[in-house]
Amino acid sequence: MAATASNSGTTGGERKKNDDKDVPPPLPVPLNVPVADSHTHLDMQKGSSVDEALAKAASVGVTTVIQVGCDLAGSRWAAETAAAHDAVWATVALHPNEAPRIVLGDPDGWSRQGEREPGGDAALDAALAEIDALAALPHVRGVGETGLDYFRTGPEGMAAQERSFRRHIDIAKRHGKALVIHDREAHEDVLRVLEEEGAPDRVVFHCYSGDAEMAKVCAAAGYYMSFAGNITFKNAQPLRDALAVAPSDLVLVETDAPFLTPMPYRGRPNAPYLIPVTLRAMAEIKGVHEDALATAVAANTARAFGY
Repeated sequence: MAATASNSGTTGGERKKNDDKDVPPPLPVPLNVPVADSHTHLDMQKGSSVDEALAKAASVGVTTVIQVGCDLAGSRWAAETAAAHDAVWATVALHPNEAPRIVLGDPDGWSRQGEREPGGDAALDAALAEIDALAALPHVRGVGETGLDYFRTGPEGMAAQERSFRRHIDIAKRHGKALVIHDREAHEDVLRVLEEEGAPDRVVFHCYSGDAEMAKVCAAAGYYMSFAGNITFKNAQPLRDALAVAPSDLVLVETDAPFLTPMPYRGRPNAPYLIPVTLRAMAEIKGVHEDALATAVAANTARAFGY
């Protein structure tokens, strides 16, 4: 915990470097062309209501947000929030790391549901059935985030992840909704499963994490690539190289808030109103005016999610 003036003897300008880690970054200069945040988690953001978060975003030109579900509770919330707010569309899914917790249990209570006993395949089937029902709603425009994550889930959870991923692909195709993919350290298998199952008409790689060669593969398949604030990180040159070769008609921008806050605010809370920071960095990487990129991104997001 960072020291404060009340317990460390420091004041004002003597604040420790990390004292502002919970303070929201300032409002950026508004965009001239309104855009959408293609992937955010309003239910995980603290310090403001949905109405306040949307108003703050709109004040800088972020007029639409895609609220993403990661588990049953979050997917229900996403659908309800989209139904109640014109500026919000929803996606629903079981996150790749959620599927193994349903099947194998979650003794450490790592997820928001707390400690859980193993439910086996029957519990996963029941959860997927509810995702299927939610995906039919008109204000739900995507199925995701789904996919594969080999960073947080070990070999024991891979079968449940892949089974869940295949079912989400089927749900997206049957309902004609976009498929929103979470791909962490699993590029080859994600692309393999998409090819084996047959991808939906619209596929979005959320928080694109591949390199330039993978971006060319995605472009050839017509997959959208959504870039987040981590494209501004010092060690993210492979992401910048990927964006440089990604076709402008397949590029989206996202926050993944409250995560992946762009520089120079890394480590502080992220929110949809910070989209202009990331979009301007993206425009510089692609060597285009921010208005041109914003125009493309706005059209791409509407096309990807069918609104």
